Amino acid sequence: MTRGSVAIVGAAETTELGVIPHLSQLGLHADAALNALADCGLSPSDIDGVATAGESPTAVAHYLGITPAWVDGTAVGGCSFMLHVRHAAAAIAQGLCKTVLITHGQSGRSRVGAGGFGFSASSLAGQFEAPYGVGGPPTLFTIPVLRFMKDFGLTHEQLAMVAVVQREWAARNPRAMHRDPITVEDVLASRLIAWPFHLLECCLVTDGGGALVLVSAERARDFPMKPVYVLGSGESVETPLVSQMEDFTTSRAFRVSGRMAFAEAGITHDDVDHLMIYDAFAHLPIYGLEDLGFVARGEAGKFIQERNTAPGGKLPLNTNGGGLSYTHTGMYGMFALQESVRQLRGTAPAQVPDVRISVAHGVGGMFAAAGTVVLANEAP
Repeated sequence: MTRGSVAIVGAAETTELGVIPHLSQLGLHADAALNALADCGLSPSDIDGVATAGESPTAVAHYLGITPAWVDGTAVGGCSFMLHVRHAAAAIAQGLCKTVLITHGQSGRSRVGAGGFGFSASSLAGQFEAPYGVGGPPTLFTIPVLRFMKDFGLTHEQLAMVAVVQREWAARNPRAMHRDPITVEDVLASRLIAWPFHLLECCLVTDGGGALVLVSAERARDFPMKPVYVLGSGESVETPLVSQMEDFTTSRAFRVSGRMAFAEAGITHDDVDHLMIYDAFAHLPIYGLEDLGFVARGEAGKFIQERNTAPGGKLPLNTNGGGLSYTHTGMYGMFALQESVRQLRGTAPAQVPDVRISVAHGVGGMFAAAGTVVLANEAP
């Protein structure tokens, strides 16, 4: 893909966020899709490329009445949508399709039409992790963060500060599920879920979704909303088992994905005005800041504690409130992309001044996969 040759011209979330018992998972995909199409003045008949995760692209295309020429069902967890942007940009650049719709929808809270959780006893996780007592993300994610705390001296207060700062951003966002201010003391006093995670350091469980529409840069100015250009992207995977990470204190997939995206975009860290890092749990922004190269190893906890990522800070991070306070349906990556688009359009509830370049970085599974997308509000 040539840098900036593809743009996002439609972006929208579901009409409602939070608790939506009257829509199925497939219905959430459709609601988000129709909202994104309305955002750019298109209809389903204009779409010739479909990508989605968490729901079959076949089901989504059929439900919307689309017969696409290009389909992507890549599913690597919560960052799948970052990979879809990357793949769609390449497909459009190669002439495989002209107008791509990427959808997300999950009934994470209400569980209407949603799939099951867990893994089979014969899977790798079922054989080699479950017998040791782990029971889902809160217990699995404790493995790397405890090693990080031991090796780098990350404190409980610094970990809690991630949630505090993101709640400050959420307070500015009317659609955020939780907006009341919290303190470090509040976080540490909240119910312990799995050491060292307290309730306020764990993601929300919500219903909702979002969708994006991508076209070539040549067509982008024909649409009603300000286009957002894809400067670069990256993707990688590491291991399906968190216990088998190469190094518990850093994600190899994060590093590969981030380097690839920055190199393709031709930017440095100083060029980034706004940053979204997937935050299913409070430690993920810490890993993201370090593995993407914004701070040195072991310095991210202090960086956040010193309010560099807070409102008014030099690197605004997770400005919608993140998965900790805004929404988290289970696969959060779409919401990070949506906020990057809003910031670049200048329409975000917690708008940061003069955002020209935004980076959206996602994780899939327990550091199993990563996707990074660099977006800009002007064509290069």
